[in-house]
Amino acid sequence: MKHPIGSYPHVRVQDDGRQVVTQAGSVLLVETVRSIGLDRAVSAALAPWRKPRAVHDPGKMLLDVALAVALGGDCLADVAMLRCEPAVFGPVASDPTISRLIGTLAASGEEALQAIRSARSEVRGRVWSLAGKNAPDADGQVTVDLDGVLVIAHSDKEDAAATWKKTYGHHPLTAFIDHGPGGTGEPAAALLRPGNAGSNTAADHITTAQLALAQLPKKYRRGRQTLIRTDSAGGTHDFVSWLAKRGRWLSYSVGMVITDTIHRHLLQIPASAWTTAVETDGTVRDGAWVAELTGRLLDGWPKGMRLIVRKERPHPGAQLRITDADGMRITCFATNTPDQPISELELRHRLRARAEDRIRAARSTGLRNLPLHHTTQNKVWLEIVQIALDLLAWMPMLALTGKARLWEPRRLRFRLFSAAAQLVTTGRRRILRLTKHWPWTGEITTALGRLALLPNPG
Repeated sequence: MKHPIGSYPHVRVQDDGRQVVTQAGSVLLVETVRSIGLDRAVSAALAPWRKPRAVHDPGKMLLDVALAVALGGDCLADVAMLRCEPAVFGPVASDPTISRLIGTLAASGEEALQAIRSARSEVRGRVWSLAGKNAPDADGQVTVDLDGVLVIAHSDKEDAAATWKKTYGHHPLTAFIDHGPGGTGEPAAALLRPGNAGSNTAADHITTAQLALAQLPKKYRRGRQTLIRTDSAGGTHDFVSWLAKRGRWLSYSVGMVITDTIHRHLLQIPASAWTTAVETDGTVRDGAWVAELTGRLLDGWPKGMRLIVRKERPHPGAQLRITDADGMRITCFATNTPDQPISELELRHRLRARAEDRIRAARSTGLRNLPLHHTTQNKVWLEIVQIALDLLAWMPMLALTGKARLWEPRRLRFRLFSAAAQLVTTGRRRILRLTKHWPWTGEITTALGRLALLPNPG
């Protein structure tokens, strides 16, 4: 008898199940919120916007939306996923109530945004302290990457405009704190801009950098313990000068456009001045070299700035740019870090590419589109997205180990948050019994155990 190949088992489906919790693994995020005191901090920050006799706390409502976004939601209505699981998420406000809150916060402008940002900054310092060697400042320096993101709009929203990529939407400028090779990263700032905003607008880079630095503990505002990295969009006189004025406590590594002057000078670099580039593991990079440009080329730029160029053999089939030379792909960046080999500085700047991973995670966590019409409302939405991304970074930092710490949001949702469970009520206790056969149940329970050991936030 031949058995059919590729068929699936047939099951009978009924809709009378009870005491079953979907997305039970999201209890990891709930416990993270409780363990770090994020709920208390946000509630206290938004207390001025709580109306007398209000049933729902504004801070809880904002966090509910952030949790829904962290679980994959991309609009306010997706909070319904939490509302149907009160055993895990507690009482959740109705859609109209949440919409009114967003409208109220939007009408308050920068006052409400600053309140949310202050709460995030307060909790960030606490999380880093709890994380110990897993914190992004474990090596004594914090790296902040600035980069622009194009967010496509499929309707005529306020400030949506044609972008430089011939699309239509918005062009936020974001800042992410890099966690290094042992982790992912967390958002520090997001500046909402029209779609036609320039990529190299110095004023926007300065504003975003200020918002990002305000998210860091005060001790990182001296002794050059903070590094600001950008691509060539940040390589403007005004932005580099602003960074240089804070040179006593701020380091920078900023990409630069290959101008005709730079191109002419690099062609005059002798062969003996080129140093072989290195990889992250310390090995030599075959086919890539770096050199430092000096002299009158730096006239007009801030004192102490170093200009470093890299040339590399392009991969087969790559099309060279007009600024490339002698068949080599040329890139350039500026830094104020002294007394360090240029090969190490070039490697440090090249690791800025990790910001693209953070942007990919943000796109899958509420930044695929801006769901609201007015700009003031979408500014609040950007803060919600950042809270969601914070949670997706802080939970692995505090509770996961090994390769699991590197999981991006899509994998966290698929492996951990989507686990189902049975809700059992015994005496006065409610117990979530996670599915035993789920491959990552052990990862969830172990992570919950680590969160339970954290001190009470008070």
